[in-house]
Amino acid sequence: MKVVFITGGAGFIGSALIRLLIAESDWRIVNIDKLTYAGNLASLAAAGRDPRHVFRHHDICDRQAMDALFAEYRPDGIIHLAAESHVDRSIHGPGDFIQTNVVGTYTLLEATRTYWSSLDTAARTAFRFHHVSTDEVFGSLGPSGLFDESTAYDPRSPYSASKAASDHLVRAWQHTYGLPTLVTNCSNNYGPYQFPEKLIPLMIGNAVAGKPLPIYGKGDNVRDWLYVDDHARALKLVFEKGRPGETYCIGGRNEMTNLQVIDTLCDLLDRRHPGSEGRRHAGLKTFVADRPGHDQRYAINADKIRRELGWMPLETFASGIEKTVSWYLENTEWTSHVQSGAYRQWIDRNYTQR
Repeated sequence: MKVVFITGGAGFIGSALIRLLIAESDWRIVNIDKLTYAGNLASLAAAGRDPRHVFRHHDICDRQAMDALFAEYRPDGIIHLAAESHVDRSIHGPGDFIQTNVVGTYTLLEATRTYWSSLDTAARTAFRFHHVSTDEVFGSLGPSGLFDESTAYDPRSPYSASKAASDHLVRAWQHTYGLPTLVTNCSNNYGPYQFPEKLIPLMIGNAVAGKPLPIYGKGDNVRDWLYVDDHARALKLVFEKGRPGETYCIGGRNEMTNLQVIDTLCDLLDRRHPGSEGRRHAGLKTFVADRPGHDQRYAINADKIRRELGWMPLETFASGIEKTVSWYLENTEWTSHVQSGAYRQWIDRNYTQR
């Protein structure tokens, strides 16, 4: 049975990918996660208890631990998602982002290179190191145009700068050492199991609780929204079928202003979870001071991955946001455990490492 390392597999996108691989592949998965605040093994649901899933609680900055994992499991490839990912947190505390996203990626690359160099020719040729990145490395777009694989890098926040650095490291290890790498840059993800600091789950949670819905600036910043299960399908496809040395941009082609997203959520919640005394959720909208250096617009041209690998998103924003709202309304226990911090003890109560 082939083995894949997935770093950050207890996170939002990583857990979605693991659920997909357990359901639709025969990969054996070694899930490597430090379990920082956003890591939540409960997000893996039943897939996390499948015999093909092994969880190992390690920091990718720990070279000794990484070397030991390579020696024990001898993987056929890696999908690297472990990262600090929240822009607001990077503004207030950039050090963790440099450590995990830059130093961690370097450490993982070097451990991978040492292991990969020891393989026979066929195994070295078949091996893949798939680095998962973001469209934020490209900076900010004006009213028109799209990011694609040839767009120059222009990161504007500590988070995006740290991800840009990690992208460059991955490509350098491919060009210098011949390591078979792949890079994907995705647009904003949303869907079930997303940590509630992010826009969509934050707004759902606040609206249900009758709390203010804080909107940066005028709410006119534009993002391209990608349903997380569509992203997981793209990652699986790139990892299994993508050409080494290539970059693939993954986007939902769902451009929305933040205000449009919040208005859509308010309309859905008015129907699905009416406010007390019939009050409309839009009345909770509150405009706050803008985030420093807030990029105006992101949007991705995903023609390459469609043309070369046949991927297209299955969800429109309308269908994906309906599923997302339904999930959060039906899984209040997961949300309450995150909000209370109880999820931090989940591994001790429910999971035995194997």
